Amino acid sequence: MNTPRAATPSGAAHGQHLLTQMLRVRRLEEKCVELYSAAKIRGFLHVYIGEEAVAAGIMATLDPEDAVVATYREHGHALLKGVSAGSILAEMYGFQQGCCRGRGGSMHLFDAATRFYGGNAIVAGGLPLAIGLALADKMAGRSRVTVCFFGEGAAAEGEFHESLNLAALWQLPVLFCCENNLYAMGTALSRSESQTDLAVKAAAYEIPAWPVDGMDVLAVEEAARRAVDAVRGGGGPHFLELRTYRFRAHSMYDPERYRDKAEVARWIERDPIDLLRATLEGAGRLSEAEWAKMQRDVDAEVSAAVEFAEAGSVEPVDELLRFVYSEIRSP
Repeated sequence: MNTPRAATPSGAAHGQHLLTQMLRVRRLEEKCVELYSAAKIRGFLHVYIGEEAVAAGIMATLDPEDAVVATYREHGHALLKGVSAGSILAEMYGFQQGCCRGRGGSMHLFDAATRFYGGNAIVAGGLPLAIGLALADKMAGRSRVTVCFFGEGAAAEGEFHESLNLAALWQLPVLFCCENNLYAMGTALSRSESQTDLAVKAAAYEIPAWPVDGMDVLAVEEAARRAVDAVRGGGGPHFLELRTYRFRAHSMYDPERYRDKAEVARWIERDPIDLLRATLEGAGRLSEAEWAKMQRDVDAEVSAAVEFAEAGSVEPVDELLRFVYSEIRSP
């Protein structure tokens, strides 16, 4: 298992694009926290703050027809796959203008038009789904890649091992992306796994696998491009262990008594947005004026999304039984 080295941006425009994508996720998530605190978003809410480099780096390597399967911490994945911020927020508000008509909420975002297949609340629940999508593409002879995101806690589930085994046996076009943020809810990885090098677990199934610095979007993109190209070229499944960290608690309900504040502070020093911004500024590829404009543009997008969501409406009562069963169309 060779760890790819971080690259420098191929150009100012590309580097700024990656920075913008991470900033979009950060600002949307910060707004979600604000709206949740104001009781406008209810239920469970798991934010992606700190992990933005993973989604931004991997999504930069995908084609529109590639599929993405994610976890319940999926707002950033959905946004960067092409689901609009307004549709995401309206879904969290429980309004019919949301991507799932308000029926899914924060943990169950879904959008077939962008090939974003969840939003899965069950730990490891997305892995078998990814296997099915990849198998369908292989049987149909389509040049697509299915990317499956999951946390390190999924490694303790049977679906993890069954899915990796089948993907290897059938040589399926799937990229497994393990977002290892060290804590499955409140349980440290070292307390649940005897082998904490998760890339080693994947390698045991004869799947090419390696760890990546998940706080460095350039390292993530380079590793993802290498893996995606291999998968698309018929090289079978690949596995990336993206070593990252969530800056906030597991969910808005979490009192977070299991992590030392000093540990959190150390990881915040490696904020992926700050790291890339410093790299671009140091290379003369980002000016203060460009950074200011980037922030204004992102803030405007989020403000428009909030306005769209708050203008939404609840689904009519006579529509509540719709979609319970498949609708039968006349010949």
